[in-house]
Amino acid sequence: MRKSKNAKFEKKQKATNYKNHGASKQKLVFKGMDDRLKSVNNDLGKDVKKTLTARSRELWMGSPIATGALKKLRTSVIGSGLRLKSTIDNTILELSLDEKQKIENQIEKVFKLWAETTECDIQRTSNFYQIQQLAFLTSLIDGECFVMLPFKKRHGEIFELKIQLVESERCMTPPNLSSNDLIKNGVEVDSDNCPIAYHFCNDPYSTKGKVYTRVQAYGSLTGRRNVLNILEKERIGQLRGVPILAPVIESLLQLGRYTHSELVAAVVSSYFTVFIENETNDTYNSGFGETVDDQKDFSEKKVEMGPGVITELPAGKKINLANPSRPNTAFDGFVKAMSVQIGAALELPHDVLLSIFNASYSASRAALLEAWKMYRMRRSWMIADFCNPIFAEFMDEVVAKGFVIAPGYFENPLIRQAYLGCKWYGATQGQIDPLKEATAAKIRIETGLSTKSREIMEMYGDDYNEVMAQREIEKEE
Repeated sequence: MRKSKNAKFEKKQKATNYKNHGASKQKLVFKGMDDRLKSVNNDLGKDVKKTLTARSRELWMGSPIATGALKKLRTSVIGSGLRLKSTIDNTILELSLDEKQKIENQIEKVFKLWAETTECDIQRTSNFYQIQQLAFLTSLIDGECFVMLPFKKRHGEIFELKIQLVESERCMTPPNLSSNDLIKNGVEVDSDNCPIAYHFCNDPYSTKGKVYTRVQAYGSLTGRRNVLNILEKERIGQLRGVPILAPVIESLLQLGRYTHSELVAAVVSSYFTVFIENETNDTYNSGFGETVDDQKDFSEKKVEMGPGVITELPAGKKINLANPSRPNTAFDGFVKAMSVQIGAALELPHDVLLSIFNASYSASRAALLEAWKMYRMRRSWMIADFCNPIFAEFMDEVVAKGFVIAPGYFENPLIRQAYLGCKWYGATQGQIDPLKEATAAKIRIETGLSTKSREIMEMYGDDYNEVMAQREIEKEE
């Protein structure tokens, strides 16, 4: 009796096993799914990575929703540029407040001389803030952006540190090293899967004459960063990036085709053409300013539709037109429904994605706040992967040249890290109702939940010290 109960219990347990649900091999709903587990670097093999990048670039160039989403991310995360605010760690340096502020102002002024000119660009075409925009946008489209930090002395320039952006397709495994298991998709790693070098091709589009260069990730003598890779990691051990549009490539492509079809149908339905049928074989007007005498000549002519066109047909010929019934009243609702799914994958509420704010103040603010969670997260990634490493390399140069006086900078790594303390300010969220936002900021300050410095930064993206200095000038005037 007990055995029978146990058998029934085991049978019941078996019935609720995952094999009968998500892991089922019999259900037709799972037909066509790939059940094999593969490593992240195999999932991003060279052909897969190239295909995703090419299709992502195609959507960037031809899909309005894709282009709008990426530009919105670029504008909200980077904006006119992430600006440096030096905040050296005085708990380690133990400087007086005047000395601390003096060094911070010195760092900011020298950095501004480098960042606001094209000295920082290896191509001498963009300043630091424009390079930020391009690096971030490239990382969205391609899934990653490689950054090299060479030193190059040019006549008339003050600084030697340069920024060189490298497109992702240039990073590839040389053919003669394809059997090396420690080189994965152009990235050479050690036994801990830590990148130690990158292999770049001079011309990935050429079929012959390719030259490969191995660039160490860190200098062998100094340990300085030679190569940065701006990417969003999705899995453990991931070495190459995935375009942000990868999950919605098919949806965007099909939506674009549907939109184009609706547009063509609407254009066709706008054509008002009159066709006159002849019951005899008399000479008739072809609609092209000439006459046609027989059926043979008519077959060689084109009968076209157009606004206000009147075309006379030969005897026995009729035009049958399908009614396109355009514009389609369901088009707008369908596009919005698809935008909800696309926006969910990109972490953008559909009203933010489409820039349509027809709801209430509370609903619109909730959508903007949800989007800004993602903007802030991506901004913090950009600061950690791009801004901070470059600022550290810049500080090494200016301190070594005596442009910034930082006692103990090279003698003690802890002191060096204290001088590298900084914050980066960028575009702010904006305000739907400025009066409500200002009132909320005032309450936060009065109740001690925030500071004037933070509120000024959050609401306007300005520096508190600069604002106070300008206020003093205005008071005197």
